[in-house]
Amino acid sequence: MSVLVYTESDKGTFKKIALEVASYAKTVADQLGTTVTAVTINADDTSILGNYGVDKVLQVTNNALDTFNAKAYASVIAQAAENESSKVVIVSSSADSKYLAPILSINLNAGYVPNVVAAPSSTEPFTVKRNTFTNKAFANTAIETEVKLIGLSKNAFGLKENSASAKAEAFSPSIPELGITVESVDKVTGKVTIADAEIVVSGGRGLKGPENWGMIEELADVLGAATACSKPVSDLGWRPHSEHVGQTGKPVAANLYIAVGISGAIQHLAGINASKVKVVINTDPEAPFFKAADYGIVGDAFEVVPQLIEKLKEFKAQQ
Repeated sequence: MSVLVYTESDKGTFKKIALEVASYAKTVADQLGTTVTAVTINADDTSILGNYGVDKVLQVTNNALDTFNAKAYASVIAQAAENESSKVVIVSSSADSKYLAPILSINLNAGYVPNVVAAPSSTEPFTVKRNTFTNKAFANTAIETEVKLIGLSKNAFGLKENSASAKAEAFSPSIPELGITVESVDKVTGKVTIADAEIVVSGGRGLKGPENWGMIEELADVLGAATACSKPVSDLGWRPHSEHVGQTGKPVAANLYIAVGISGAIQHLAGINASKVKVVINTDPEAPFFKAADYGIVGDAFEVVPQLIEKLKEFKAQQ
């Protein structure tokens, strides 16, 4: 009856969110007086999971699962939960997990609560705290089904080392007929992805054109950040749609979000509101973003950003 956690990986390497959900699962397992079992799909070295409290690893290796498919992944996790008689199953709130979680909920007949930000406040009844209203409020939600499915919000719990043995064993679930053939998958390489980034530097129409994006990329390089953009920028074709963040794009829950030349439409703010620290640089002191930001600079981005880059380089050189 261990707590089951799905630990996501990319090309065999665990994502940071995988270690965060493992940390969270360990806390829940301690509350319930049980252990943590992780299910991995085509991951390489699973020993790192033991550093975050995982006692057992069910390793799934199958070439049919090289490309993400929500139905197939949900089936694998459900079979792992049944194998372990798990009554609590934990996934992340990544894009992939949000696709598979509703299917997994049906497979397990489980109550599903996404965007959870804290350990259960009670186990009887099983109650968790989650973000609501695009991260403007919290709700304490009781899950009354026998099996409980939790989607942990990114950067909500953090990484907590808690060493365990992480005994690994092969697990061979049946794979459902997918009916889909994937010809190819194109992914950005050599850059920090928005999904995994601790810091995101985002640009808007205030940059006046794609030819000026170099300073956004340079600032991102200095900070080890991902680059992003507002919806109008991607609609204009200045940047790829994969970089569009906001309620109608990719959600962002970074530790630091820097918005350059973005006025702050409500849809954009809703999608990045979960970020812990928000910084805005804009020439318009009445821009809506200033009301949502933790720090604001009223000024011309073409003057402010180069100075910021130089100061950051000087600071890093002293470290």
